[in-house]
Amino acid sequence: MLRVPNLPTLDRLNATIAPDLDVAKVATTWIGSFASLVEAGDIDGIVGLFIEESHWRDMLALTWDFRTFHGVSDIRTFLSDRLALSKLANLQIKEGSPVLLRPYADLAWINIMFDFETHVGLASGVVRLVPVSNGDWKAHCMYTNLEDLKGFPEQIGSLRNHAPNHGKWEQERQQAMSFQDEDPVAIIIGGGHSGLDLAARLKCLGIRALVVEKNPRIGDNWRNRYEALCLHDPVWYDHLPYLPFPPTWPVYTPALKLGNWLEHYAEAMELNVWTSSTVNSARPNAAGTWDVVIAASGAERRFTVKHVVFATGLGAGEAKLPSYPGMDTFKGQILHSTEHKRATDHAGKKVVIVGACTSAHDIAVDYYEHGVDVTMYQRGSTYVLTIKNGWARILKPIYWEGGPPVEVADRLTASFPHLMAVPLNQRLVRVIAEDDKDLLDGLRKRGFRLDMGALDAGFTISARDRGGGYYIDVGASQMIIDGKIKLKNDSQIAAFTESGLKFENGSELAADVVVFATGFGDARNGVRKVCGDAVGDKCKPIWGLNAEGEINGIWRELGVPGLWYMTGNLALSRFHSKHVALQIKAIEEGVFGTRYEAEG
Repeated sequence: MLRVPNLPTLDRLNATIAPDLDVAKVATTWIGSFASLVEAGDIDGIVGLFIEESHWRDMLALTWDFRTFHGVSDIRTFLSDRLALSKLANLQIKEGSPVLLRPYADLAWINIMFDFETHVGLASGVVRLVPVSNGDWKAHCMYTNLEDLKGFPEQIGSLRNHAPNHGKWEQERQQAMSFQDEDPVAIIIGGGHSGLDLAARLKCLGIRALVVEKNPRIGDNWRNRYEALCLHDPVWYDHLPYLPFPPTWPVYTPALKLGNWLEHYAEAMELNVWTSSTVNSARPNAAGTWDVVIAASGAERRFTVKHVVFATGLGAGEAKLPSYPGMDTFKGQILHSTEHKRATDHAGKKVVIVGACTSAHDIAVDYYEHGVDVTMYQRGSTYVLTIKNGWARILKPIYWEGGPPVEVADRLTASFPHLMAVPLNQRLVRVIAEDDKDLLDGLRKRGFRLDMGALDAGFTISARDRGGGYYIDVGASQMIIDGKIKLKNDSQIAAFTESGLKFENGSELAADVVVFATGFGDARNGVRKVCGDAVGDKCKPIWGLNAEGEINGIWRELGVPGLWYMTGNLALSRFHSKHVALQIKAIEEGVFGTRYEAEG
């Protein structure tokens, strides 16, 4: 059970904000005290700078892991274990920081962004100070993040290749792509955005990586999905590392266009990619490396590598297809949403979509707009928000036109630990629901079952913990309200009949095609297929939140040395691909410390 903390409201803190508050002075004083206490190794003194119900989130800088410590007791234990090892030094407030923020009338904090060093790395931090009853300001939330390794900077900007290349580039690229002279250090399974992001990060850190993609072209993982697919995230949220979308790019990217961009990205970034290729097996050996067999161009290639990275998405666990009595007697067609291509394939037929989240809505719209009789069967409740109102409240001004660089936006967003942000999101959800009131009332009147997302905190926790459970409306909701997309949700499915579905309340629904938009199974099954049962049995869970509020399994080793899982939407992959690359680089250079892992 996830524990939701309290917000540091002014009432709870018994505090007020002085009208003549000198924000810069408060920030400078706090950072100065923090730096002095860190240098002295005075853990009790450091903890005294935090309120009792406070939070410290660290990404690699002090823990070589993703950890969130809730409350001063856990923070004290963490610092006792890691402060001396990490050797924090040279804390400097960033230019343009600090700033006083008032997200609500009863909430206020001073937001400070700063840089610092550890014994092996360059790091950044964000701390939020809140007022207390005696007029002092103390930390409520601290975030620390590893940015770079000392002595091993990314080869970008002034460190890029300065040598002219007269007529040798093509030959050099072909040689690098062939891996005839030297094995890769890392094999990345999957050439979607997650795999390409990581390959680009590793390349800039001087790590040889090979991306293995089963499709004939990079981007086919988007081209081969249903034709109506379009991103629901705005462009400002979705930039790839090093190469942002051009300013002419549409705010919401069609899937085919994104597929073409990924192909362009791989070429522009000179990534080593083998298409129409499959990793048949990857097994750890006695030397601590991995023996990898790849089927490519009608032949097998064998490599010995240090790292194997799965970048196959959460769908690597294969489509999750529920089992019902009578499925074998149904005379129509049964599909998973991943198998759906275009509505015209089922012209003139009755289609039932099982599911009521993003894919189900998109596919239903596609069917309706092509004149196909479509019914959405809703098994449980769904969280719905509109693009128009929801994104403006959630992403603006951080991920928006004229907002800060995504590097800054990513760190500001990550500086809110997932559980700490729940009560903030609960407030925001209510505001968005009021904005969307007319649409939501129309859905309720139609009988569509709504909720407020996991922990009543909207789509963020639903996505991080469940991997779904929501729909960001781009038009399907009004079609449901208008009856253009039919709705069935008054009973659970009992069985299939020859001609459709029968429900527990005795009702029946005719169908020629049943499309299950029901998500995916355990992603570890994909690892097991390639790496075998011995590795699969050791794998940690993939996705879902642990007790600290961190996502399980991804962006760090998966429970077996040298085995990684790289996934997430475009924004998460952009940000965390650097974390994975830094860990691999640190291991290869012998500067990786001990991982401070959560128990359980």
